[in-house]
Amino acid sequence: MSDLASSAESGISHLADHLFRHESGKLVSILTGIFGIHRLQMAEDVVQEALARALQTWPFYGVPANPAAWLMQTAKNLALDLIRRESSFQQKQPQIVHFIEHRLAETETGAEPRFDSEIKDDRLRLMFACCHPQLPQEAQTALALKVMCGFSPLEIARAFLTSEAAIAKRLTRARQKLQEEAVAFEIPSGVELPVRLEVVLQILYLLFNEGYKASSGLRLIREDLCHEAIRLTSLLAAHPAGNQPRTHALLALMLLNGARFAARLDAGGNILRLEEQDRRRWDKGMIQRGIFHLGLSTQGDQASEYHLQAGIAACHSLAPDAASTDWPQILRLYDHLLQMNDSPIIALNRAVALAKVQGPAQGLAAVEAILDRQPLDSYHLFHAVMGELEAQQQHYQSAAAHLRAALKLTEMASEQSLLSKRLQEIEESD
Repeated sequence: MSDLASSAESGISHLADHLFRHESGKLVSILTGIFGIHRLQMAEDVVQEALARALQTWPFYGVPANPAAWLMQTAKNLALDLIRRESSFQQKQPQIVHFIEHRLAETETGAEPRFDSEIKDDRLRLMFACCHPQLPQEAQTALALKVMCGFSPLEIARAFLTSEAAIAKRLTRARQKLQEEAVAFEIPSGVELPVRLEVVLQILYLLFNEGYKASSGLRLIREDLCHEAIRLTSLLAAHPAGNQPRTHALLALMLLNGARFAARLDAGGNILRLEEQDRRRWDKGMIQRGIFHLGLSTQGDQASEYHLQAGIAACHSLAPDAASTDWPQILRLYDHLLQMNDSPIIALNRAVALAKVQGPAQGLAAVEAILDRQPLDSYHLFHAVMGELEAQQQHYQSAAAHLRAALKLTEMASEQSLLSKRLQEIEESD
């Protein structure tokens, strides 16, 4: 194969992967809305098959003018082929075909979803359907991340700090449960809505986090995922059912963190730590929107984890330079956050804030005091933090050992570059 042909095939593969990331949730949502959530596995399968056919045919026939529409049409045809095998299809065929074509036409026009008495956006509708109370909460989140956002079981496992096999079991059981319960593809109302809203917010939070610092792939930052999370959260906040303080707090958190996109990497794609970033490149418009939604989030009488995390993000976003950061306030917010959620990762972040306020020795002591440290052993940022704190204590051998462990645990080239650079500095200091 010539270099030109190889390059073209590689480009098509990247395009198909990009489209799958952007379109898979939309396609699964549309097909599920048409055929029912009991056919969720079928919807996922035909969308995956459509991607496989794109990779087979596009190198020979060229990329279609509208690749997203091609994937949608192919997935629809595959779904129809499967449904035609069902005996009940003949009676419903005209209605199903009309509905499919109507929904495809709506999608291709790019019309914005409308809010009336229920959420019209298919992706939010499917999120609520996946968050059924018959499913354990962790299974709800894993299922929605898989079918809505195109996450692989490995990516979800990293988000949960668990194994890929455990996530695969959760997904299988969740799909089976949805089919057994004959869950309707609808937005819940009454007392069911607040419970499911909490899980939807968690899904959106994890979606944003995966984009803000991807767990795999060539790019550390995947702005497409972050912007999708912001879009969906904005839609939710605009709906009466989602117009609640915690939704606005989550949206504020996303906007305040997302405002740093342009400054997080240098020209070579290498990570810039917060204190190294050019704050003039931070998106002031997003910061203003974030502060606006943070204000809306204070209208309730209860603070959620999103409120506290958004408050921490605001401390960073409003500081004119790194030296002006209000670390004592950040530490107080982490103290409250840890009372709500004693996650080892939150405890680790609090230890960093404590080190900023009281010095690295206190930060190391706080890490040693974390009760459930086992999940952190396989978390590369834990070793990166330990390496930095040990280096500040001039414990260079221990610092180097932690940084080597961090290097083994991350697959991101940009993170490996930063860790290697810091490791070299520490080795030269020893």
